[in-house]
Amino acid sequence: MNTDSSFSRRSFLTAAATTFAGVAAAADRDWTGKIPTRYPDPDIISLDKRFKAKLGNTPIQRIYHSANTLWTEGPAWNAVGRYLIWSDIPNNIQQRWIEDDGHVSTFRNPVNNTNGNTFDYEGRQLSCEHLTRRVVRHEHNGTVTVLADKFGGKPFNAPNDVVVHPNTGDIWFTDPGYGGLMNYEGERVKSTTVQPHQKEAVYVIDGKSGKIEKVTDEIFKPNGLCFSPDYKKLYVADTGASHYDNAPKNIKVWDVDGRKLKGGKEFASMKLKFKQDGKEVEDAGFADGIRCDTEGNIWASAGWVGAGYDGVHIFAGTDGQRIGQILLPEICSNVCFGGAKRNRLFMTASTSVYAVYVETQGAHIT
Repeated sequence: MNTDSSFSRRSFLTAAATTFAGVAAAADRDWTGKIPTRYPDPDIISLDKRFKAKLGNTPIQRIYHSANTLWTEGPAWNAVGRYLIWSDIPNNIQQRWIEDDGHVSTFRNPVNNTNGNTFDYEGRQLSCEHLTRRVVRHEHNGTVTVLADKFGGKPFNAPNDVVVHPNTGDIWFTDPGYGGLMNYEGERVKSTTVQPHQKEAVYVIDGKSGKIEKVTDEIFKPNGLCFSPDYKKLYVADTGASHYDNAPKNIKVWDVDGRKLKGGKEFASMKLKFKQDGKEVEDAGFADGIRCDTEGNIWASAGWVGAGYDGVHIFAGTDGQRIGQILLPEICSNVCFGGAKRNRLFMTASTSVYAVYVETQGAHIT
């Protein structure tokens, strides 16, 4: 190629990624990797010129699948060990994929039906346990520290997802209660409501004192959460429509003021017009786990609708408009950025784990 041409290789790949994104065939492709997918990957879809993260010469890869797996969740990247961990909630285990050879093994067993995981800025793993209704930290010496197990004298419902603030060490987590509503993912509580022990809410643990504060319950069932790149905004997915008829299927956002939240509002709706079986339909699924990239865009797992919808939806941080999609053949539960450059998106999806390189980076360490 003529290096003097203004139409460079990079320009070509970017243009191809946008121009040739057509009807996706996530359910039809060979996910074993034996039959290659023609570039640009048709299941990475650009919906807006602001979606610049799609690479024209990279595929979505299924890096793990097992018929024994039931529901993968809570992916978290460990940069020092160069490995990805995730939970299989019903099987009560955590698994680990190692980057150097792609080896997958059982990392912890049992794990009290853990859901969300992350790492703090000292490299310690934090996990949300459904069965014991706790947020715990795995210490360097192998012991487990209980960070939160009750609020206001009552147990939590079942903590779901967790993030850490780098400046204060504060730990923010959600408590929607799914692990307290079913034995499949925890232990069903005898209750006459869909609130196993108390109103669903978002909490913060003081990084120094350990004091727990409720920061908001102005949400039906808070699920995945993440900060903006500058930590001035907090985004939370609401999956309350699973149990509340009047709950929206959306992602909310608040302004962060220390350990306080202000001005909560809808950031993005999960409603989408798309083609399914050759027909244009409109439907809304659930956003579950979410992450933010360095440009401020939100990457949300999406599911419970079907082909043409399930996978990952990317929303512009400026206005909450959907700018891209990654289609998967399974319901996606959660996402995280990882790899040496934090430019690889990992996606837990039902019985599998998927990965794709993107031309952006995760805004945070995992």
